[in-house]
Amino acid sequence: MAGIYVHIPFCKSRCIYCGFYSTTRLELRQRYVDALCREMETRGGCRADTVYLGGGTPSQLTPDQLRQLFLYINKVYDVSADAEITLECNPDDVTPAFAELLSELPVNRVSMGAQTFSDERLRFLRRRHSAVQVPRAVELLRSAGIRNISVDLMYGFPGQTMEEWRADIRNVLELKAEHLSAYSLMYEENTPLYQLLQTGKIHETDEELSREMYYTLIDQLAAAGYEHYEISNFARPGFRSRHNSSYWHDVPYVGLGAAAHSYDGRKRQWNTDDIEAYLEGIEAGTPQTESEEIDEQTRYNERMMLGLRTCEGVDLRLLSEEQRRCCLQLARKYLEQGLLEQQGQQLRLTRKGLFVSDMVMSDLFMEEP
Repeated sequence: MAGIYVHIPFCKSRCIYCGFYSTTRLELRQRYVDALCREMETRGGCRADTVYLGGGTPSQLTPDQLRQLFLYINKVYDVSADAEITLECNPDDVTPAFAELLSELPVNRVSMGAQTFSDERLRFLRRRHSAVQVPRAVELLRSAGIRNISVDLMYGFPGQTMEEWRADIRNVLELKAEHLSAYSLMYEENTPLYQLLQTGKIHETDEELSREMYYTLIDQLAAAGYEHYEISNFARPGFRSRHNSSYWHDVPYVGLGAAAHSYDGRKRQWNTDDIEAYLEGIEAGTPQTESEEIDEQTRYNERMMLGLRTCEGVDLRLLSEEQRRCCLQLARKYLEQGLLEQQGQQLRLTRKGLFVSDMVMSDLFMEEP
């Protein structure tokens, strides 16, 4: 089984922090949807147990465009009857009409970007929605029969206090969403947010405060019954993201659309991140793609990077004898410092290690000979 990822790059406006590939050229939507359908047919189908429409803002597609996409997905791919089918959306796009549309589509999971419940911080991020629209959107999604809702939250805003962060956590818990993703505000190069940082107009949150915010999040969600199954992801029992979990557990996936990546277990392939080049390539029958073979060193490094993100950690039995020996040698100092722990054949981050996970993972990588 594989996962199907469909990238919808369209946004009504761009947020200042976003480093994902997106465009505000909404006039290209129909041409893009037609190209997606052609890409599906050209590449051929497979058995799939997850489908994920991400972006960008998939909820910016028109009802007919969404219907067209799902028609082709079900035409080309053998989607299992119990598949997890996720659509990302913005809270302000969730209207009664949109909710009614969802009720007729095969979507059974919605991922919604709330980010914060402070209107001041939403304006800072240049988000289109207001805080009050988030609970209204959840109510409408429930009325449409969506029983699996994920909410995105951010922390570590310039000037944000612990009390403000606790208020955001309280507000998100009141939604009773099945899943929560929470991320520290990142300063990606070539974004307006990064420029504000570089020019001294804003300042990053102090590391100690950021650490306290992260541990407070972990503790409050655990008390509310959520399992912390990945560094930034929390779920009620039975509601882990099946699609995202496939990335972390080395399951093949098909990526469709501009900038989308695919992986078959041996090779990684990705489409151009230029929408014009993507459209012209698909329309001319010459898709603009690049690819790379996954060698043993790359596979080992990716196992470290992805496996350690999860609560299960890395299964050392999946490594060769040489890789296992190298891994445990590199891990020794972090085991001694209490940042890693080994239980049987599982190597995983401790609570203390979660906050410095990037450092630990990168130090476990095998370097070029």
